[in-house]
Amino acid sequence: MDEVARRAGVSPSTVSHVLNSTRRVNPETQARVEQAVADLGYRRNTAARTLAGGSSHTIGLAISGLTNPYFGPLLHAIERRVSESGYVLVLGDTHDQADMEQRVIDSLLDRKVDGLIVAPSAGFLSETAPRIAATETPLVLIDRGIDLDCDQVLPENAKSVEQLTAHLISHGHERIAAIVGLAGLDSTADRITGYREALEQKGIAIDESLIVSGNSNSETSEEAMGALLERNDPPTAVISLNNAMTIGALRAAQRAGRTIPADLALAAYDDFEWSDLFQPGLTAIAQDVGRMGREAVDLLLRRIGGEDAPFERHVIETTFHRRTSCGCPSL
Repeated sequence: MDEVARRAGVSPSTVSHVLNSTRRVNPETQARVEQAVADLGYRRNTAARTLAGGSSHTIGLAISGLTNPYFGPLLHAIERRVSESGYVLVLGDTHDQADMEQRVIDSLLDRKVDGLIVAPSAGFLSETAPRIAATETPLVLIDRGIDLDCDQVLPENAKSVEQLTAHLISHGHERIAAIVGLAGLDSTADRITGYREALEQKGIAIDESLIVSGNSNSETSEEAMGALLERNDPPTAVISLNNAMTIGALRAAQRAGRTIPADLALAAYDDFEWSDLFQPGLTAIAQDVGRMGREAVDLLLRRIGGEDAPFERHVIETTFHRRTSCGCPSL
């Protein structure tokens, strides 16, 4: 900055005001400073600014399963909102493993991020949350809720899966299997609750053996679906409770030679951008990931800005897309 100031013939404080827009500067003076910056190839030292001012202007995002189609649009929405706000996003994949999550969070905290957005793993509350609390770093949870005092932005889960299950029941199905996600997550528990409530409301006995774990990934769900279809009393319909598991379920059905929906009805929680291009089209619950991402960033920026208000829990409504994989005729 001293070199820029000497070249432009101004004081270092004037250079600072131009670069940080902290005070109005004469247009001619501003032009000289900007030209000196360009001539010298000057770049602000972010690490030094962090040490001096306490802000890195970065936001850390820790999520799992970047290969899951659901996370692409969510990541895009978060990054866009972060960028619009003048911050830089730093990303880490936790792989839904507690030890990896701790390493990712430690790395982000070491980089002095101004705040964190986290899709928590099953071990977050006992292992990772205390690390964040010790640094008093602002935190927003996204996608998965936890009994923790912090802002949270979540999709509606239980009623959405209840709606999916009731829809399959309306087609005459009673043996409806559910391929469920990782144990220990509120989202998994809530979606199972929705499935159970739909069956109970219709007086259909719940067969616990039809609730199988897909571990929130396509490989495990493919195995789980394959095992369901090999049973002597296979289900007539299946609900997959995230879209990575839906991919596995579809692969298993194809491998087993089952035609959807003629041999097996299928419905899913999580929609794909291209679900209507499937043959048959996938009946699915769609999350408003754009809204979730924007609201998570906005909540976090308010905390970074020093807002001291009660924590907020935003539950974002989903949308039901009726297509043909459930047995409905084409619209």
